[in-house]
Amino acid sequence: MSTTALQAKRATQAIFLVCGLGISSWAPMVPYAKDRLGLNNADLGFLLLLLGAGAIAAMPLTGMLAHRFGSRVVIKYSALMVALVLPLLLLISSPIWMGLALLIFGASIGTVDVAMNAHGVQVQNELARPIMSSLHGLFSVGGLFGALGLGFLMKAGLDPVTAAVCIAVLLMVIVLWNSRFLFSNATEQAIIKKFSTTADQPAGTRVSWLKGSVIFLGFMCFCVFLSEGAMLDWSAIFLRDNKGLSEEFAGLGYAAFSVAMAVMRLLGDKIVARLDGKTVVVGGAFIAACGLSLAIFTPWLATSLAGFILLGIGAANIVPVFFSEGGRLKEVPATIAIPVISTIGYAGQLAGPALLGLIAYQFSLNVALGFIACLLLLVSVAYGMRKVA
Repeated sequence: MSTTALQAKRATQAIFLVCGLGISSWAPMVPYAKDRLGLNNADLGFLLLLLGAGAIAAMPLTGMLAHRFGSRVVIKYSALMVALVLPLLLLISSPIWMGLALLIFGASIGTVDVAMNAHGVQVQNELARPIMSSLHGLFSVGGLFGALGLGFLMKAGLDPVTAAVCIAVLLMVIVLWNSRFLFSNATEQAIIKKFSTTADQPAGTRVSWLKGSVIFLGFMCFCVFLSEGAMLDWSAIFLRDNKGLSEEFAGLGYAAFSVAMAVMRLLGDKIVARLDGKTVVVGGAFIAACGLSLAIFTPWLATSLAGFILLGIGAANIVPVFFSEGGRLKEVPATIAIPVISTIGYAGQLAGPALLGLIAYQFSLNVALGFIACLLLLVSVAYGMRKVA
């Protein structure tokens, strides 16, 4: 195990932490931005949609950039862009300019996300042991700290803009220090050649992402990300309207889900190494489906919260396994496969909650969440029947 690979692993861990900190630091800024711009809920919803649209639009382009310049270059400059734009979100006073800033912010986040996953897969391949689950665990840890960081700095006496600048400077320092230890493009391409038959193709041959294995993994990610998006956007409403929990504590469901997911991801590498990826996906998706079903059908609040915990435990390490497999596909390089898988998957997190809203409007929220439980069960069955690369 080379020192270079170990340094690259630590640097990649830092980038995952930065990405989680960056995107979650925006969450506590939303009320300030809404009040400053004088937006109603519909206008705010449109602006938030631009953030997601920027991320989805940038993800396919990231693969081409990473393939040409290397993940290190793409990660460095897109992460720095995240840090530069973050304080501006508290300074802009025009809705139009805010929309543009959120579009750029979302595109930068999406670019970092794809590039760091692609790089993480190459580090994992070089180390020949699982690391993707712990990387995603650090993203979750960054998300938890980022959501609290702005409030903590303001409690310490800083105004919101100064607090945002402090967070941005911290992100820049972490990125500039750790980007030096990421794999160079030459090293990354050499690792890709070990795991991809496309290396044997003549120069100039176009490699298509339209492969069944890539689309399959993308759809599986779509289903799992849909469950995560549902917890973020609908769990509080579900607990308030269906379980009678007061609004002050309606966020307990998502908190229970998030903590369970973060803990399981930090432990996930050992679990994957002991059980293997297929067992983790099949068993995890089944546990997640059972947990969500328990939350829906139980009449007791405590049992519903236990169901959300089971959902977090089961779903935590599924996507890291999918990304790992995407980096080992013989017919498509990781720099092409992972952006496609990410784009399809994150579309579930972006568009999924709207789909659930439509189902809930036509039928009920229980039916909408039950639909997700069925999708998770489908993931368990379909992946269990598939021959894993």
